[in-house]
Amino acid sequence: MIITCEKCSTRYKVADDIIDKPAFKVRCHNCNHRFMVYKPVEVEDSFLLEDVIAPDFNRVITISNQKGGVAKTTTCLNLGVALAKMGKKVLLIDFDVQANLTILLGFRKTGSFYDVLEGDSSDLTTFIEETNYSNLSLLPSNSRMALLKKKYLNAPRFEYLLKDRLDRIKDDYDHVIIDTPPSIEFFTLNAMVAANLIVIPSTCEYLAMHGINQINDIVAVLKKSINPEVDFKVLITMHKPDDTSEKVILRKIKSRYKDNLFVTVIEDDSKMKESHIINMPIAFYAEDSTSAQQYHSLAREVAS
Repeated sequence: MIITCEKCSTRYKVADDIIDKPAFKVRCHNCNHRFMVYKPVEVEDSFLLEDVIAPDFNRVITISNQKGGVAKTTTCLNLGVALAKMGKKVLLIDFDVQANLTILLGFRKTGSFYDVLEGDSSDLTTFIEETNYSNLSLLPSNSRMALLKKKYLNAPRFEYLLKDRLDRIKDDYDHVIIDTPPSIEFFTLNAMVAANLIVIPSTCEYLAMHGINQINDIVAVLKKSINPEVDFKVLITMHKPDDTSEKVILRKIKSRYKDNLFVTVIEDDSKMKESHIINMPIAFYAEDSTSAQQYHSLAREVAS
């Protein structure tokens, strides 16, 4: 179908298979105007993926799995970079005390969300840093983040600390991507309440699947009470396609989660490990590598 912005008349082609509602809200990339679109009975089949209007439900994305070692930070960084290379304006938020995302982007001795709460202003922009990559910004983490849980866990509406402040600036970005620690507690709950989409990176092993199930249960509770618009999708990471046991588990994940599973699979790639050593996103370290191409494919899925 063809969507025309009612304010600036910019036209977009959108495939009917990515539209599952009779009416939906969109935002024009040209003038940032938001308006309702109603799906007609007949729609056009072809579209240019780069011209698709970014749905609001992919505006704030939380990367989460209680199991460590499933490429949460790697996904946050490289998905963000891939979206930025597509021309999207992206904000990464390091919401992990370990600050691995901050380190990978080359920052030391920065402010953090803790400093936002402790300052005179609740404006996140005070501590947002511009990275060395076009269209990509970062709200860093630091060791003081460890004090947040102790200080604010019993505060009223503690689970809205991030959302309340992020709501003031999220419209300045096409996508906000939040990295979380490997646990379901104060930081992760704040990130989930703020999110429209929760991406669950998972390797094809039993314990990682258990992490998917836990977040699935949490999302069900959030949808009923706190955040009715949130949804989740599973992302297979560090996959070894020739490993028999991984093939079996992948089939189980596909059978169980179906529409809540990204088509893109991120395979195990030595180039990714090398890129970590020199603190560089894979798209800039080895643009033609398997993982760089797969994260670009993932970004196209998210943008559509």
